[in-house]
Amino acid sequence: MRLGVNVPNFGPGTDPGVLREWAGVVEGLGFDLLMMSDHVVITPEVAERYPEPFYEPFTTLSFLAGITTRVRLGTTVLVLPYRHPLLVARMATNLDQLSRGRLVLGVGVGWSRQEFDALGVPFAERGRLTDEYLSALRDAWREESGVPIWVGGNSKAAIRRAIGFGHVWHPLRGTVAWLRSTLAEHPRLAFAPRIALRLTTEPVEDGERLAGVGTIEQIIDDLEQLRSLGADTVLLDPYHGDPEQTRRPHAAWQALTAVATHWRTAS
Repeated sequence: MRLGVNVPNFGPGTDPGVLREWAGVVEGLGFDLLMMSDHVVITPEVAERYPEPFYEPFTTLSFLAGITTRVRLGTTVLVLPYRHPLLVARMATNLDQLSRGRLVLGVGVGWSRQEFDALGVPFAERGRLTDEYLSALRDAWREESGVPIWVGGNSKAAIRRAIGFGHVWHPLRGTVAWLRSTLAEHPRLAFAPRIALRLTTEPVEDGERLAGVGTIEQIIDDLEQLRSLGADTVLLDPYHGDPEQTRRPHAAWQALTAVATHWRTAS
């Protein structure tokens, strides 16, 4: 099972130098995948959690492709209705070529009504548009691209899309128990979850504890359980919603170092 990291590409502490350091840490610790999120218009509701500066993912991943050699690069997740699908196909194909086959395209329907309004895209139609655009990507890539697509989201619609288009399901946070019960209903579903990464000194006893939250022993056990469920990749997300965290990346780097070290031992 591969491990990846969701890197903040936004916030007051983020700049090109910090992004370069993030890439060095992720690749240097031996992680397999570096991913980042997507917003086009930083509306007030987006800015509460993901404020400026917000580095556009295709552009930023192209920058990081030039300063890394091994780690795969991806989006978690690109809001598919924001861009024409043929533009997405071209940009993703070129980034995959420029990075020598290292791109993973995670896509989702989006959630910010204000951002949809700013872009002139009907919010109520985002599910239908995502289905149409996935179909367009499949047609555009029928013969020329091997870019894997991960369908993000925890809803039944997201699972339906992943199954219907033959892609990987990319659930975004959740408990191990919820993932186990969901996968029991869809035993052949390929999945690559994004889980939290919040390291604590004392065990978290909450029955609704998110996967990836707790002591290092709890987190490694979560990873072991996800591996036993058949996860191809698990993406660790060290961002907890406070933009001030981006000023203190070393805390996340320490947690990632602990996970990388203990996971190698456990494996």
